[in-house]
Amino acid sequence: MTETASANVIPFAAEGETEAAPEDRASSAIAFAEAKRMAEALVFASATPVSSKALAERLPDGIDIPAVMAALRKDYEARGVNLVRVEDSWAFRTAGDLAFLMSREAVQQKKLSRAALEMLAVIAYHQPVTRAEIEEIRGVETSKGTLDLLLETGWIRMRGRRRTPGRPVTYGTTAEFLDHFGLEELRDLPGIDELKGAGLLSSRMPSNFSVPQPPADPDAMTDEEDPLTDIDLEELGLLTPQIEDD
Repeated sequence: MTETASANVIPFAAEGETEAAPEDRASSAIAFAEAKRMAEALVFASATPVSSKALAERLPDGIDIPAVMAALRKDYEARGVNLVRVEDSWAFRTAGDLAFLMSREAVQQKKLSRAALEMLAVIAYHQPVTRAEIEEIRGVETSKGTLDLLLETGWIRMRGRRRTPGRPVTYGTTAEFLDHFGLEELRDLPGIDELKGAGLLSSRMPSNFSVPQPPADPDAMTDEEDPLTDIDLEELGLLTPQIEDD
């Protein structure tokens, strides 16, 4: 085919497909851009990360939420604030390289003790995990005060009861944990090579030592757990019992 002839070839849709008219493509582009603006406004106005489900409920029907958020995230890549994903939710956060600008205004927070950090790491990597299992992994008794402190931070939560005698409470991390440590999901926790590289593990660790892979869906109940009931929540002080009027 000559150069002149090839220049006259008109693209056409594959068999069984209908090529969108230019006006339809323009309309779709406008709708997509408007959806981005709407999503931006919803996330900006929220004090907490906004879930994809919440966005789908507020944006027009038929909008591709993942595509909208991916495009919006790219728009903010080089900005002073970035759009970040926390599990299946979205939030605006100060760009990592500009965090130093906020240090003067930041409230001085008390550092967690080594015991609290160890306990948090055990829960993050081994969840769902009971208090007895935490003690077995750490090799020392777990202080209730340290566990309560982690619950107060909002980084861990009581998630269920183990299907074993005594039905002990199981613990897991929260979306606030991921948000605080800049993780999109639990699978982003550092592996054994990263921990060694950061000097957090001894180079003389046993050859059979391994770091467990956190669950893909931390909210999903395992076969060995039962969800907390209202009675459980009352017993644990997480739910105030309702007093009926006579």
